[in-house]
Amino acid sequence: MDPIEPELERGARRRLRRRRLFRGSKIPVRMLVPNFFTLLSLCAGVTGIRMAIEQRYDVALLLIVLAALIDGIDGRLARALKAQSRLGAELDSLADFVNFGIAPAIVVYTWGLGGLRDFGWIAVLVFACCMGLRLARFNSMLDTEKPRWQSNYFTGMPAPAGAITVLLPLYVDALNLVDVRSHPVVIAIYTLAMAFLLVSTIPTFSGKLMGERIRREWVPLIFGALALLVGFLITYPQATMTVVALTYLAFIPISWRRYHQLAEQDRVEAELRGGGTANGAVGVPNVGVGAPGNVTQSLRETKH
Repeated sequence: MDPIEPELERGARRRLRRRRLFRGSKIPVRMLVPNFFTLLSLCAGVTGIRMAIEQRYDVALLLIVLAALIDGIDGRLARALKAQSRLGAELDSLADFVNFGIAPAIVVYTWGLGGLRDFGWIAVLVFACCMGLRLARFNSMLDTEKPRWQSNYFTGMPAPAGAITVLLPLYVDALNLVDVRSHPVVIAIYTLAMAFLLVSTIPTFSGKLMGERIRREWVPLIFGALALLVGFLITYPQATMTVVALTYLAFIPISWRRYHQLAEQDRVEAELRGGGTANGAVGVPNVGVGAPGNVTQSLRETKH
């Protein structure tokens, strides 16, 4: 047997292993699409901070709302394209903290709380810290098991909703109905109240289970309502955002009551089955985001 042949075979096997390794290191393009949208939302949030520093508050508000809309897209794209990744999940959480924690805090402070100096800064600082704690709690409780119906609820106010509602004083002031800017103490107290809702255990409705299946006859109505909302948002942005924020805040007590009704029903059914008290009955609600055990998918959902 020629001694050169085994050496040639070993060289061919090494080249084959390198080729396979190289192929395995390639990333499908579809994996990059959700991260592109996440980076786009991050750019919008950071640019919103710049607009606030330059006192161009209309543009700053538009960019933060745009970041909130994009935040609802990247997760759905990741699931639709089967492009979930740990990198995307971490990037998404980082972008959420900047877009919905830091950017709104800077906007509110430079717009209406600069005159209070230390107290105004403390208010927005608490809001930003509570946003970070809300996202950290979300990440740390992803594996908590819970009944399926609890996936229809968030624990506390989600991050995008917190950013949109904390800017309510700016929407109202732009309507020229009330001079909100001349009452900085009220703005600071309102900011602290929104910070409390972020870290609270108040269950807020998410609507995830409602969106799993839609009756065919409802599709035209949903698209028509969406077109109507976009039209109002473009034509009357401040008035539309005021109505959206006030409607969301008014719906929180209804969501809290409905959650506890379902929890009591779940507890009674568990007792009838002889299984004791159901998980999450009337105590502190679990994080109502995504399916248990799927960390990346849960991180990508609109969230937080």
